[in-house]
Amino acid sequence: MRFAVLPTRHGGAAENMAADFMLLERYPDSGDVRFRHYGWFRPAFTFGYSQKIEFVRAQLPPNEERVELCRRPTGGGVVDHREDWTYSLVIPRGHPMEELRAIESYRQIHNALADAFNELGQPAALQDRCEPKPAGEKCGPGVCFVRPELYDVIVPTTGAKIAGAAQKRNKRGLLFQGSISRGAVANEFDWDAFKDAFVQHLGTTLKLEPQEAGWPDWSDDELTALTEQYATPEWNEFR
Repeated sequence: MRFAVLPTRHGGAAENMAADFMLLERYPDSGDVRFRHYGWFRPAFTFGYSQKIEFVRAQLPPNEERVELCRRPTGGGVVDHREDWTYSLVIPRGHPMEELRAIESYRQIHNALADAFNELGQPAALQDRCEPKPAGEKCGPGVCFVRPELYDVIVPTTGAKIAGAAQKRNKRGLLFQGSISRGAVANEFDWDAFKDAFVQHLGTTLKLEPQEAGWPDWSDDELTALTEQYATPEWNEFR
């Protein structure tokens, strides 16, 4: 089993979500762990698979028509991608981490992320307790970065949330979609060095040596079809 580090790419919201899902579903049958960092063509928000569209729309900025909006294949809350550093990690069936409970895979991956930040001089730690919700607030996914959840990455001195993520498991493996707030760390932070450090710490956690890999040789027509599906009202507004 390899730890394949894919090239950085930019895409629209629907395309990025479709590509992440295809990395789980349609990657060549090599059994690789797959990691990618990616960017956004336009201002974008994504939201969890189970969230209701009425709640999501209420969280958007007033100029909603200027942002792309897409439902993720994973869970979690509303994520603002306008100023974040986004990544995904796919762990196939057969790797020990894929068999862990969701809270434990969340902890291990975020521990690697916090170690990378600390290595580069940005203090980071894991949120070690569940914060009580304000009176009257319903349980369930809300808005990411409003408050840290258990094992999110935070700034130790202030408790400000640096990173959160969402997961999906199916018969092929685990898809982990992560978002890191650029605004929560120092302005001069070296994000290129961070990517290298994060990948190395993930490799240690996964017990695999990272290897640069090319983009998957899948059907462009299939990616286009899934992108178009993820852009439809039927996908985004079914709840």
